[in-house]
Amino acid sequence: MIIFVATTNPGKIREISKILEMPGISILTPEDINISLDVEENGQSFAENAVIKARAWCEASGYPCLADDSGLVVKALDGRPGVRSARFAGNDATDEENYTLLLDSLKEVKDRRACFVCELALAFPDGDVVLARGEYEGLILEEPTGDAGFGYDPVFLDPASGRSFAQLSPQEKNDRSHRKKALIELKQKLLESGRL
Repeated sequence: MIIFVATTNPGKIREISKILEMPGISILTPEDINISLDVEENGQSFAENAVIKARAWCEASGYPCLADDSGLVVKALDGRPGVRSARFAGNDATDEENYTLLLDSLKEVKDRRACFVCELALAFPDGDVVLARGEYEGLILEEPTGDAGFGYDPVFLDPASGRSFAQLSPQEKNDRSHRKKALIELKQKLLESGRL
């Protein structure tokens, strides 16, 4: 099965390619077939945004398309940044600007519980869409630590290791990742449906 990964985010492409690496699956990216698409993410949930993106890229490419919408949900902020995780500090915000605003928003806040959420949508040319969800719970640090990863990784404490996601090796991060959990669920659904 060819799966077109509907993202230009190199960090996500690396994670998805590594986790989905198995016989019978070939991964294509927008760069591989030289197409670009600007999809407005106007859904009210991670799942809605993932479906919007997957369907749009599927139609544009002609391949089964995997899209995700993922982000950080912080309990003390009533679930924010949520679907606006990549744009928390503004539409063109950098990772550092986003996590700096998050840290500023949590000054003097004792409850620092948070979770990374990933909703995957795999849209097929026949109109079928398979959804999967993964979550990973942790805590928000008081300052960034580590220089690996991307997004909110430098401020997200992994309780299992006592280190930030930005201090984990790619393999350690993949082993814990919300995206991995969603991808495992997706693979199981594809196997059960006979698609794989």
